[in-house]
Amino acid sequence: MVKLQIILGSTRPGRAGETVAKWVYKMASKRDDIEFELVDVANYELPLLDEPMPPMMRKYTKGHTKKWSEKIEGADGYIFVAAEYNHSLAGGLKNAIDYLNHEWRNKSVGFVSYGSNGGSRAVEHLRGIAGELHLADVREQLLLYLANDFENHSKFIPTEAHEIQLNKVIDEIVEWAEAMQAVRNKEAVATY
Repeated sequence: MVKLQIILGSTRPGRAGETVAKWVYKMASKRDDIEFELVDVANYELPLLDEPMPPMMRKYTKGHTKKWSEKIEGADGYIFVAAEYNHSLAGGLKNAIDYLNHEWRNKSVGFVSYGSNGGSRAVEHLRGIAGELHLADVREQLLLYLANDFENHSKFIPTEAHEIQLNKVIDEIVEWAEAMQAVRNKEAVATY
């Protein structure tokens, strides 16, 4: 069974993304073909990247890095719930991504984003990051607009259309996660 993690990327107190991530998890949990887990970056209390060696070396010295690595390693794909801050992604999410390298490699990723422009610019930056990390980013995405999809710009008000689009995102992530499994297996054999 494919294991997907829903990664809540904003660490800001009062973040709108928490209601979004919980809704994504609730909708995803209706499916019986996939295993889902909600992962909140804020719970890992990652300081600004503080490992002395580049993540590509995989020589982690800090307990928080090892804990984060173990969590991310266990998934076949990801849904990033991404806020758009200043035409880009939230710093907490970028920092959490930068801590690791191999753990992301040859897996799939999709995006549920929110902001004044639906979070589209955050996703644009995340796609470039995904490419560098060998993450297969899917085409479908769910954009949520603070003015239209949230009450008082903070409480997410989901609709049936949101659920339909979310399922398209999940379907593509699963397809790519299954396809990338063969690549990961081939890579694992090559390293032994």
